Amino acid sequence: MKFKRLFYQSLIFVFLPLFSFSQKINLEESVTGFHFKSEDQLLLTYQKAVAQVPDGVKEEFSKSGFIHPLNSPSGQTLTRIQPPDHYHHYGIWGPWTKTTIEGRAVDFWNLGDGTGRVDFGKLISKKTNKDFAEIGVRQNHMDLLAPSGPQLALEEDLTIRLWNKNSNHYLVDYTSTISTPLSSSVMLEAYRYGGGIGFRATEIWDQTNSTILTSEGLDRKVADGSFAKWVIVEGESDSSSGRSGILFLSHPDNRSHPEPMRVWPEDSNEGKENVFIEFCPIRHESWEILPGEKYTLKYRMIVFDGDLSAMEAENYWKEFAKK
Repeated sequence: MKFKRLFYQSLIFVFLPLFSFSQKINLEESVTGFHFKSEDQLLLTYQKAVAQVPDGVKEEFSKSGFIHPLNSPSGQTLTRIQPPDHYHHYGIWGPWTKTTIEGRAVDFWNLGDGTGRVDFGKLISKKTNKDFAEIGVRQNHMDLLAPSGPQLALEEDLTIRLWNKNSNHYLVDYTSTISTPLSSSVMLEAYRYGGGIGFRATEIWDQTNSTILTSEGLDRKVADGSFAKWVIVEGESDSSSGRSGILFLSHPDNRSHPEPMRVWPEDSNEGKENVFIEFCPIRHESWEILPGEKYTLKYRMIVFDGDLSAMEAENYWKEFAKK
């Protein structure tokens, strides 16, 4: 009995240093957005102010309501906004593309078309405790083609929860609930882009220095259009390990789970600055949003420095799937 007690006490001392690395998340608000920090280190910003576009670019491409920057635990910025090849790309975000509203074709994704847009509306909730920091925000999907002027077509309540940071990783929960205030339904047409959660990666990544791996064992060459429970996107960085990345998890309750994906092939963007992935629940099948109904999509991101194995990714997904 004495031996067992000493054994368990030794286990406590062995694992105690691991817990000491857990750092509480602080939440700060500024005129531009909500900033999640570990001590003085910025991990993630949700942008509530409109990000203005560079000189000479159409004003329609300006936008609010997205995550950027998202930084790795060592401070590597993994997201990118307003790349010259796609000014409508905004870090981590998820507007719908081919949408039919009252018989009109409205595009919330390709901002330059001027038919629709999605922006921050208001703060709904804010919470911090010993385990995480969280915001709940309303994002307004505006139909710019309505006969009587721009109208609210979809309301999205987005919750972003960032769990306490460990030495080489941290977790972000991204939960989106959509509904329509209209008296008629909104049809999210089947298309290869739209909704879910999209990620435009840092400009330093391409097919020569980054990798993509799905839960089905598919890489960038063949993953586009496939279905997955999770996807790892990682590449070279200036972290001490030399690599950083994000594991994206799709919850089993999500529509079309395992979810269809959009993954840019290796030859996208002429082979340069071309890492983009998205969980796209309407990739193969349209989705009708009915008045009076609410629809929820749940995702989790594990942001890390170093390498992440397929086995580790599967274990993260199994834990997320229980919630």
